[in-house]
Amino acid sequence: MNSTRRDEQTWLAVGSLMVLALVAVAAGLWYASAVMIPFVLAMFIAVVFSPVVDLLVVRFRVPQSIAVLAAVLVVLGILVCFGLFMIAAVQTVIQTAGPYSKDFTDLAERAMDRLRQWRVPIDQQKISESLEARLPALATQTVGTATGLLSNGFLILIFVVFLLAGRNPHKVRRGVYAEIEGKVRSYIATKFAVSTATALVVWAILALFGLDMAGLFGMLAFLLNFIPSIGSIIATLLPLPVAVAQFSGEPWRVVAIVLVPGLVQNLVGNALEPKLMGKGLDLHPVTILLALAFWGLMWGLVGMVLAVPITASIRIVLVRFDTTRPIGNLLAGELPGTGRRPGAGGRRPARLAPARLSRGRSGRGRRRADRRE
Repeated sequence: MNSTRRDEQTWLAVGSLMVLALVAVAAGLWYASAVMIPFVLAMFIAVVFSPVVDLLVVRFRVPQSIAVLAAVLVVLGILVCFGLFMIAAVQTVIQTAGPYSKDFTDLAERAMDRLRQWRVPIDQQKISESLEARLPALATQTVGTATGLLSNGFLILIFVVFLLAGRNPHKVRRGVYAEIEGKVRSYIATKFAVSTATALVVWAILALFGLDMAGLFGMLAFLLNFIPSIGSIIATLLPLPVAVAQFSGEPWRVVAIVLVPGLVQNLVGNALEPKLMGKGLDLHPVTILLALAFWGLMWGLVGMVLAVPITASIRIVLVRFDTTRPIGNLLAGELPGTGRRPGAGGRRPARLAPARLSRGRSGRGRRRADRRE
C-alpha cells in the first residue's frame, strides 16, 4: 500500500515538473520564433540533403567543403524557383484583386437582397464597404506567409551550411539520432514527391476548367499538403470563391472545380500516400490534430507544416526512457495499461530465455547408477 502511494506521488511530481517544463519551453520557442523557425527548417533540410553529402565524400572522394557547396546550391536553386513562382503569384493576385472584389460585392448584394426578401434585418451599405476594403488585403495575405519565409532564406542557408559542414560523413550513426533521421527523411521525401504530383494534377485540372490563378492554387495545394488532415481540405475549398465569382452562371463548373480536385486529394491521401509511407511515424490521428493546433499556435502556418516531424522526433526520444515511455506510447495511441500495439516504436522489452531445468543426472546416468548398486 505504501509502495503504491509512493509511486503515485512520484508520478504526480514528475508529471507536474514536466508540465512546468513544457510551459517554459513553449514560452521560449514562441519568444525566439524569429530564430527558431529558420533553424528548425534548416535542420530538416540538412537531414534530407545529408545523404548527398555523405555519398559525395565517402564514395566519390569529393572534399567535404565542395560536397556541402553542391548541396547548398541545390537548396538555393529550389528556394530561387519557389521565390520566382511566388513573385509571379503575388503579381497575379494584385492584378485580379480589384475585379474580384467587385464580383464578390455583387454576389453579396444579391445574397442580401434575398435575405431582405426573407425579412432578415441587415445593413447592406456597411457590409459592401467592408468587403470592398478587406478582400484585396485578404487576397495578398494568402501568399504573405510564403514570401515572409523567403525573406528568411538567407538565414536558413547559413544554418544549412553549418549543419552540413559540422557533420562527419564517415561516422556510422546508431540509436535515437539514426532513427529520427531515417524516419524524418523518409517522411519529408515522400511528402515532397506526393505534394509535387498532387499540385501538378490540381493545377492541370483547374487550368482545364479555365479557372483564373490555377497556378497559384496548384502552389497552395503543394504547400498545404504538408499539413496533414486539414491541409488537403483547405486546398480543395480555396478555389471556391474565385470559381463562384468567375462562373456564377455555370454552377456545374463550380461544383466540378471543387469535386474533381477533392477526389484527387482523397485518393492521394487515403490510398497512395499510406502505401508509400509504410509504417510511417506511428502517431495517432488525435495526436496529429493536437500537434497541428499547438505548433500552429506557436509558429503559425510554418509550425503546422513542421508539426508532424517535430512531434514524431519527440515521441522517438520519449520511448527510449522508462520514465517517459508511457507518454511516448500515448502519442502513438496506446493508453497506459493496455499493452503495446504491434509495430509500436521504441525498444521492445527483452525476452527472457526459457529456463533450463537442472535435473541433476540424466536418465541414462541414473540407470547406470542403479545397476552399480
